[in-house]
Amino acid sequence: MASLKLCAPSSQWIAGERPLCQRRCVLKAPSRRVALGPIRAGSYTDELVQTAKSIASPGRGILAIDESNATCGKRLASIGLENTETNRQAYRQLLLTTPSLGEYISGAILFEETLYQSTTDGKKFVDCLRKEKIMPGIKVDKGLVPLPGSNNESWCQGLDGLASRCAEYYKQGARFAKWRTVVSIPCGPSALAVKEAAWGLARYASIAQDNGLVPIVEPEILLDGDHPIERTLEVAEKVWAEVFYYLAENNVVFEGILLKPSMVTPGAEHKARASPETIAKYTLRMLNRRVPPAVPGIMFLSGGQSEMEATLNLNAMNQDPNPWHVSFSYARALQNSVLKTWQGRPENVEAAQTALLVRAKANSLAQLGRYTAEGENEEAKAGMFQKGYTY
Repeated sequence: MASLKLCAPSSQWIAGERPLCQRRCVLKAPSRRVALGPIRAGSYTDELVQTAKSIASPGRGILAIDESNATCGKRLASIGLENTETNRQAYRQLLLTTPSLGEYISGAILFEETLYQSTTDGKKFVDCLRKEKIMPGIKVDKGLVPLPGSNNESWCQGLDGLASRCAEYYKQGARFAKWRTVVSIPCGPSALAVKEAAWGLARYASIAQDNGLVPIVEPEILLDGDHPIERTLEVAEKVWAEVFYYLAENNVVFEGILLKPSMVTPGAEHKARASPETIAKYTLRMLNRRVPPAVPGIMFLSGGQSEMEATLNLNAMNQDPNPWHVSFSYARALQNSVLKTWQGRPENVEAAQTALLVRAKANSLAQLGRYTAEGENEEAKAGMFQKGYTY
């Protein structure tokens, strides 16, 4: 019998010189193929890798304060403040000028308004962060809109003009970016929504790297629903498989990205609660099955968990060594106590900054696997999940 060999042009097996398509059996290559060749990110490759490593440094994580003006207004309204640029600036100044914040925080995700703002005495917020050795980041997506043809699902817009915006953000001092899209388990999720989320994230990541920004890849699997943790794991594995397929298709440098996944938990309305150890077990199982070790950092979102829950769960994931830096990129789980302490009063700024350091230090310890919940107050235990929450 003639030996089998691979015919490169057609990717079909042939026997001698006769194509198998002329015989009874045809063996074809899979229809989904990743192109072979060098993976590069242009002139920024080395800088991207260094930036990602700096953010994924031991005992540190990300402070996410990239809420849109409308969402920031909701936060301010919770303490009786009007949604004005002056009030938004005052609150973000409180956060970004906290002394010694860089001991626990390696990066801060900013909204566009904040990236170009300064303190009341004229110091750029970007320079305040650099002084603390905190990398400035920027939210680059344009928010969620309905996805036609789906099961009442959403897609994330913002690819139009993204390259020029990233270039301008880099000039302003940003060194990493964030793009958030969502997947809803109660809505299916549909194959269309998963594919759209993965493709959009991959295109964004490629464009961001081409303009010097480390992309945070964030397909948030929403907490909404009454499903068990096993269903969350199933969906998370599907989503991340699609994401990494399209990242590879778009020649994204894995060493120059960061991930911002949801933890694998039961739906917020599920009758049974899961312990931190169970959440860690399922979340790490998903990561080990889907995330290449080349990725330097996994920066979890809190997604409506209480401050203490988010910290306990992160701590449970760091009880044994991981292939990646497993850390945090929290918004509400770092800010809730701060807002309630501040109350918009100048005399409370120092106490509010202390509250931020307390939460940042707790999560720093969790990143190192050394956190205990001793001394936590009732406020830190209060859940923050809101059904159908929008940013």
